[in-house]
Amino acid sequence: MSELSRRKWIGAGITAGGLAVAAKLADRYGLVPPDGSGIYGPGATLSYAAHRLITSGASAREFRREQISKTPYPNGKPPMDDRFKGEEATGFVNWQVTVGGMVERPASYSLGDLKALALRSQTTQLSCEEGWSYIAEWTGVPLGLLLEKAGVNSGAKFVVYSSPAIQRGRYDSIDLDEALHPQTLVTYAMNGKDLPVGHGGPVRMRVPRQIGYKSIKFLSTITVTDSLKGFGKGLGSSAVEAGYQWYAGI
Repeated sequence: MSELSRRKWIGAGITAGGLAVAAKLADRYGLVPPDGSGIYGPGATLSYAAHRLITSGASAREFRREQISKTPYPNGKPPMDDRFKGEEATGFVNWQVTVGGMVERPASYSLGDLKALALRSQTTQLSCEEGWSYIAEWTGVPLGLLLEKAGVNSGAKFVVYSSPAIQRGRYDSIDLDEALHPQTLVTYAMNGKDLPVGHGGPVRMRVPRQIGYKSIKFLSTITVTDSLKGFGKGLGSSAVEAGYQWYAGI
């Protein structure tokens, strides 16, 4: 996109009636989110497209280790079903994270496999839409590395991730721009120790450039796709189905 077109798009979003104009421009450049229709659609589109155009290469703030929160809030309760309890009792040695969909080389990784790959650590803040937040050090494998190893097919647009057998259909998704960002991690450790179950262990997706509900806990399935219509209600996230916005950039 030319700088003139970029300024025109941004200007459209701040003038009277600009939302409709911005929506048309976003559609032209493929920047309409999966929840971009309906009464709140233009606003969701403006938010998503503006972030992608202005801050696409930006990173979430990283903190010093001494700034790590003393008592990080573990929001929610861990799964209580027998399958999860069985996995926990064995130290999650049989836990698998699969990578599939529009890829050349589908793969499945155990917790040990993930730990054997190149790791990255980052100290970032997890912020919740409910108003609480905490800073922690997260360690894991860049999602981009797993996608590189799998070989993403041409035409792919989104990465859907979930733990369907344990979280009763809870899922979310991000676009490839977010998936390939070096801060987007498949995490297995927190503050130098194995990721606690209360914080999504053994494996959690960590998307620090977006609000906390995008960082799905108990991760087991990663699917590359060109459409979100075959997942849930086609809105890209069970959070959207509950009333939240698909793109939750911060």
